[in-house]
Amino acid sequence: MPFELPPLPYADTALEPYYSAKTFGFHHGKHHKAYVDNLNKLLPGSAYESLALEEIIRATAGDASKAGFFNNAAQVWNHTFFWHCMTPNGGGRPGGALAARLDAAFGGYEKFAEQFKAAAVGCFGSGWAWLVLERDELKVISTPNAETPLAQGQVALLTVDVWEHAYYLDYQNRRPDFVQTFLDHLVNWDFVARNLPG
Repeated sequence: MPFELPPLPYADTALEPYYSAKTFGFHHGKHHKAYVDNLNKLLPGSAYESLALEEIIRATAGDASKAGFFNNAAQVWNHTFFWHCMTPNGGGRPGGALAARLDAAFGGYEKFAEQFKAAAVGCFGSGWAWLVLERDELKVISTPNAETPLAQGQVALLTVDVWEHAYYLDYQNRRPDFVQTFLDHLVNWDFVARNLPG
């Protein structure tokens, strides 16, 4: 069965004025769809034809001869995860057990936000900033291009896409403004909490 472009978990206007329907039209409707379409073109007759998306990513990670499979599969997964990291009326401080975990790991929400923003803004070129769980330790990391924590044995909790197509129509070259807006108004902390084991 070919992969399908997953629908957005909200209307394409739901995150305005912070993330526009026009950006979703390009980012979800064209970029994300292209990764799905490209992966579907590669799969027939390959060893990965019947595998789940996560299995394709793990099976092809780190193998330059399989870069086409990995890049497209990982970008399908990363983008799908990213859409769920945002929600209408999101952002700000999380509560409950997640807040306690962030406090313990980073010394408070402000220090977490500072590290997360630095990882996102400091990512050279295209990539992602993530909050991950690695062996029961919360960490902020950045990955270039299509790289994903899934291929590194880490549990992804939160991500922000810092490829230019993720924000350029709304924020032009102001990546720091986009990342700050993401933290202040868009993060789906309920989704992040659900990703946290235990």
